[in-house]
Amino acid sequence: MAGIDPKVPVSAHTAGPLSEASSAPGAFIQDRLAGWVSDLTTLHELTEQLARTGTLDDALHELLDAGASLVGARRGLVAFEPSDRRGPVSTIGLGLAHAELGQIETVPRTATSYGRILEGLPDTEGAQTTPDLLGDTGLDPRRREVAARLGYAASYAVPITAEATGRLGAAVWLYDEPAEPLERQRHLIGLYAGYAGEHLARLLELERAKADVATVAEELLPTRLPRVAGVQLAARHRRAAQGGGDWYDALALPEGALGLAVGSVNGSGPSALAAMGRLRAGLRAYAVMEGEDPVAVLSDLELLLRLTEPARTATALFAYCEPAERKILLAGAGHTPPLVIGDRRTEFIETSVSAPLGMLACWEAPSVEITPAPGETVLLYTDGLLRRTGNSTDRSFARLHSAAASVPKAMRHDAGSVADHVLRTVLPDGLERSDSAEDVVVLAARFE
Repeated sequence: MAGIDPKVPVSAHTAGPLSEASSAPGAFIQDRLAGWVSDLTTLHELTEQLARTGTLDDALHELLDAGASLVGARRGLVAFEPSDRRGPVSTIGLGLAHAELGQIETVPRTATSYGRILEGLPDTEGAQTTPDLLGDTGLDPRRREVAARLGYAASYAVPITAEATGRLGAAVWLYDEPAEPLERQRHLIGLYAGYAGEHLARLLELERAKADVATVAEELLPTRLPRVAGVQLAARHRRAAQGGGDWYDALALPEGALGLAVGSVNGSGPSALAAMGRLRAGLRAYAVMEGEDPVAVLSDLELLLRLTEPARTATALFAYCEPAERKILLAGAGHTPPLVIGDRRTEFIETSVSAPLGMLACWEAPSVEITPAPGETVLLYTDGLLRRTGNSTDRSFARLHSAAASVPKAMRHDAGSVADHVLRTVLPDGLERSDSAEDVVVLAARFE
């Protein structure tokens, strides 16, 4: 009976005085065993449900629900505040509206049982019970006032801790009438809270790692786009949950020229981000040295990839733009074709078929020259925009073309509005969400 203390009385529905009718040998022991088995089964089911949660928010809601059933309460709240103060921080209620949580938070923290736990006060290592909030005149007046206003009369709070991280927060359940949990209930909620603390610590580590990856990914992309006469730029980036390797860049070049690039490194996670950072930095250097020859830029990039990441492949597209003449010279390496959006046409610019970088001993493909009309927008994007739709390649391209063609005329004067409309139309109904496995990059350049 791991986890169940035989010294703690069984639940009231199984424990009771032995009657003469139940004086058969072993009846009392069987009754106690039945109580322990029932408690173990309940605890197992609740911890299994908690283990299936994959986010901090879901786990905290599950903790509140399960705890309420164990201690026999109807309402409660959990405050998640890791003691290392690195965040994230959140407060979640059960049976309490947002305004009611706000009222509870107006009580001085050290005057509430869960607040004293969060502050780490000496007497709060264990559970804190307040069986009669309204009748205990020794409590803070504001605490009693809020309890009376919200209609709860007792509380039971437990600390949420983990061995590796220490205190993570506190949970408190609220009773409508003066009450406190039975000794057996306290024992069960203590066991459950211990398991919940370890599970929350694992989710916290995972969420912090994701946040770190997201920060690194954003830092590896341009913090702002350059301003070049004759062209208006806008970029949109939707990061994958694990941190994909899609990237974009725009840099001002000598004599009023502009370099535009998008690319995608295969794989995800920190290694893909590192490879993406190296490729983007390398492309910037090559673009400054020989940007007017996009094929040479991508050839140099291919050599860099083979030297630094011999087991990795990548796609890329680089465009050398002369906005004053509305001329673009571009080359692609296994990348999706750009899209020109204007009043009179919406069409893909077919680049020469070429392998991704890192797949051939020597990469080379001819460049393509295009001349956008005044007011037309050239859209560069990564294949994540197509893959997130879940459609076949042909259907995804058709969907993208339809979205671009449907950009309202009033929006076409602004590159950002064009990019936003395409994203909303191609990826509706939650397909933009961050838990996708695909990065999405859209880079729009509108020529005056």
